[in-house]
Amino acid sequence: QVQLVESGGGLVQPGGSLRLSCAVSGINFSIYAMGWYRQAPGKQRELVAAITSGSSTNYADSVKGRFTISRDNAKNTVYLQMNSLKPEDTAVYYCNSRYIFNNYWGQGTQVTVSS
Repeated sequence: QVQLVESGGGLVQPGGSLRLSCAVSGINFSIYAMGWYRQAPGKQRELVAAITSGSSTNYADSVKGRFTISRDNAKNTVYLQMNSLKPEDTAVYYCNSRYIFNNYWGQGTQVTVSS
């Protein structure tokens, strides 16, 4: 059974930082591309950051220079370090794993940026 379990969300003030984690089980983690998506109320889910099996990364323009995605294949975990958070970063953040036709999602973790 494939499981993606996100953690690390919460309430943070503007300018603050959070680190999201996604622990993955049930797949050969190292060959999967991993991504973080987010969905704000009334908006479509969007890609925030992605990392390939070879650790190449790409980011949405809105988070470049503020967010960093990384992976630890020994721990089957992907991370999203979020710095200089803004109110517009408020959303539910979802972890995604993808390999050819296999595509799995976590349950999401809420991130709220507010003073």
